[in-house]
Amino acid sequence: MNEQQNHTTEQHTAAVTVIGLGPMGQAMTRALLTAGHPVTVWNRTASRAEDVVAAGATLAATPAEAVGASGLVLLSLTDYRAMYDILGDATASLAGRTLVNLSSDTPDRSREAAAWATGHGATFLTGGVMVPAPMIGTQAAYVYYSGPDEVMRSHVGTLGLVGTPKYVGEDPGLAQMMYQAQLAVFLTTLSALMQATAMLGTAGMKAEDALPELLSAADSTGAILRATGGNQGTAIDAGEHPGGLSAVTMMGATADHIVETNSTLGLDLALPLAVQAHYRRAIESGHGGDNWTRIIDGIRSPR
Repeated sequence: MNEQQNHTTEQHTAAVTVIGLGPMGQAMTRALLTAGHPVTVWNRTASRAEDVVAAGATLAATPAEAVGASGLVLLSLTDYRAMYDILGDATASLAGRTLVNLSSDTPDRSREAAAWATGHGATFLTGGVMVPAPMIGTQAAYVYYSGPDEVMRSHVGTLGLVGTPKYVGEDPGLAQMMYQAQLAVFLTTLSALMQATAMLGTAGMKAEDALPELLSAADSTGAILRATGGNQGTAIDAGEHPGGLSAVTMMGATADHIVETNSTLGLDLALPLAVQAHYRRAIESGHGGDNWTRIIDGIRSPR
């Protein structure tokens, strides 16, 4: 067996610790157990470990014991503050371990956590899981990672059991930034879907009839944008926003109509007003004839 094969085999049999057993942590534990990894778990509420222990995981009595059981430690917590709360008394166990924090927080807190872990002799990877718990371990699952490249490469086989790893760079904040950027699209889309459902509801259309139509529109957005040809991001990077069928003025007029309609209907205006503001800033800056992508200027430099 060559060195590469030997390293791969070690990854596939290495012990892993999972700290945090909400739905996501439990799903990760099951995926690792299914692949044959010995898994040690710890959770503040020990009863949450019952199902995964029944499936073969080992419950540690303390965070220090959990960290000490494995070279690779996955954290699935509410936020980064929880990592300090849980591991604050276990720092002596961190030396030589790799912490992979899959919790949600800010990019700056991810960077601070990486420095904290390094200060205690551990290596650190930031992770952003982009699917819900039921999809963990499936082909549809993917996770953004950032941190030391060599650390990422040494654990890519094991981490791939959670979801396809997408490495974005050395900066510990990058994965968290990508995670939040993706969720900015996702959460805004969810709000837009409910705004639109509420609009249609005032006309007597039930949500069970409205939502399927609206989801079709959401599904087609990417295809519509791609149909323009090329990568619009390339033009944005070059500061180019050539006008056309989706000029700022036209899109802004539509945004005005949406605000007026929602106001007439007595619905919340927070989302429609935010969208309207993007186009109004671009028009006021003299870019009404540019492509809709020009609104990025006002987002980058808000007044």
